[in-house]
Amino acid sequence: MYKKNIIYIYSLVIFGCLIMAFVDAVISPNYLIKSIIKIILFLVIPFSYSLIDHKISYKNIFKFDRKSFYISIILGLGIYLFILLAYFILGPFFDFSNVTKTLQDNIGVNKANFVYVALYISFINSLLEEFFFRGFAFLSLNKITSRKISYIFSALMFSLYHIAIMKSWFSPLLFIVLIISLFIAGLLFNWLNEKKQNIYTSWMIHMFANFSINTIGFILFGII
Repeated sequence: MYKKNIIYIYSLVIFGCLIMAFVDAVISPNYLIKSIIKIILFLVIPFSYSLIDHKISYKNIFKFDRKSFYISIILGLGIYLFILLAYFILGPFFDFSNVTKTLQDNIGVNKANFVYVALYISFINSLLEEFFFRGFAFLSLNKITSRKISYIFSALMFSLYHIAIMKSWFSPLLFIVLIISLFIAGLLFNWLNEKKQNIYTSWMIHMFANFSINTIGFILFGII
């Protein structure tokens, strides 16, 4: 029984990532269309699985925990400052000019609409990814297979999912560093969520990481 459910989760998560990779790399719609597809896909897949496995409930992963919330705020602020500091220290050694050009040419993100995109990425996209990769791919899998497998699978899919998104943004070296960093971040997010069995902690940290990345985006677009 568990073996069948494990295969279901593997298949559904990989399917979701492949569809989004196809959307990002092949179809390349504007950012609004891409976001709508992602919202539908990352919500439909987990809830479809809950129809297969009636023991699965997503209510608890949204259960608020005050202590975890405060801790995540502190960690999030630390992550925000760390990413910005890394950018200002390492930025002169890498060429980031292709990031804004790729965003404008491929998905229509530009200086005029970046504020709205940044708000979506920070608040909604971060929650969507945490629900899919941690709430579904990790916490659901962690209940029916080994801890090691659930940790690695969720973090690996989280990092690989970003390949199609960022493949033309950076130099090969920086791209590899970022993919490895995303894998490590995925492991950290899993660890933070495991004890409380909710996604609030990782969502807050993910949100602050996006705040920092968007701050860099404002700099690259010349908004600030």
